[in-house]
Amino acid sequence: MGEIFKNIPVIPYEGPASKNPLAFKYYDADRVIMGKKMSEHLPFAMAWWHNLGATGVDMFGQGTADKSFGATPGTMEHAKAKVDAGFEFMKKVGIKYFCFHDVDLVPEGKDNAETAARLDEITDYILEKMKGTDIKCLWGTANMFGNPRFMNGAGSSNCADVFCCAAAQVKKALDCTVKLGGRGYVFWGGREGYETLLNTDMAFEQENIARLMHMAVDYGRSIGYKGDFYIEPKPKEPMKHQYDFDAATAIGFLRAHGLDKDFKMNIEANHATLAGHTFQHDLCVSRINGMLGSIDANQGDTLLGWDTDEFPFNVYDATLCMYEVLKAGGLTGGFNFDSKNRRPSNTYEDMFYAFILGMDTFALGLIKAAKMIEDGRIDKFVEEKYASYKTGIGKKIVSGEATLEECAAYAQKLGNVDPGSGRQELLESIMNQILFSE
Repeated sequence: MGEIFKNIPVIPYEGPASKNPLAFKYYDADRVIMGKKMSEHLPFAMAWWHNLGATGVDMFGQGTADKSFGATPGTMEHAKAKVDAGFEFMKKVGIKYFCFHDVDLVPEGKDNAETAARLDEITDYILEKMKGTDIKCLWGTANMFGNPRFMNGAGSSNCADVFCCAAAQVKKALDCTVKLGGRGYVFWGGREGYETLLNTDMAFEQENIARLMHMAVDYGRSIGYKGDFYIEPKPKEPMKHQYDFDAATAIGFLRAHGLDKDFKMNIEANHATLAGHTFQHDLCVSRINGMLGSIDANQGDTLLGWDTDEFPFNVYDATLCMYEVLKAGGLTGGFNFDSKNRRPSNTYEDMFYAFILGMDTFALGLIKAAKMIEDGRIDKFVEEKYASYKTGIGKKIVSGEATLEECAAYAQKLGNVDPGSGRQELLESIMNQILFSE
């Protein structure tokens, strides 16, 4: 196939003063920050489903974008055309990774066997495209929410036959991920939840999800997969209540079922905000538990109550994200743009503008997060806030030497206690100073 994105060059870095819409203003792949190249801090990935598949269809209207790439949708020719388009796109925008669901790559066949054969064919084609490039697979996953058989869940289904169909998809998706050299494998429980407890055995459903995950770990390790497995938390949508509600819930689930040695979190910004948290909150919960693995880079709309999957443009949030990532020492995964163009942004050029926006947003967030750490004032304040635990009774509490009686006796001798100001407004002012300084 010839060039698909005609008249669109390889996207260059031109710096903040550039007015060129097809140039990076902040993402300079080779710029060194805190001892690592920007490209190493920010292993960006393309979401196959959005960038190559989403046409702008919503519940109120038909698609507005043509993603046929010169082939008939629903055919293997179209599947290969998406591969051609994806690799041309990634080369031009400087993306080194991609992520996929099984049914993003190929149309589902009449049964599991036909779908598996199609996946073999398309992954062979992708491997050929990968030759001579530095493009790799970040992670794979199985779509266990779209097919009608998953209406009551996949691992959590009431039907053992459906559970086995889910297991077949996970097995094949793992095969494909290993074949393509993927660094991770993701479980997003799209319908692993419930609409009402009147017809739900919650304990049994969660135990069955854990059983499927244990099977996946055992099989993955048996075929040589050495990467992390990930859970991607989301509180609701499409189910009213999903079992992987947020990072804390998912981590508790993993520990309760003995899965915490193999799994980490894949945190999505929009999912965190749907759970009533900030993006930084779920990142921090994951980091302090040693389970921050990968990130789905997007954002939601605070005026809308659903998962809008917008390309990230909020530099404040991106800075706090990178602040957590730097404190964690980086990711085992990467930054997958689980983001889609707005429905009226329906041209090929808009696909590039969107990735430039997202990559620049996180690049600027990285620059500013590094400055926050190098500046030191915020970290110093936090350290000093807890200084009372470094000496005296506080030190004994932390070391585990203090008893309840000892603390109570100590308190009896105290007068009025001043815990000290939190200085929130000062710290927000410092952050603004760093954000808006040259």
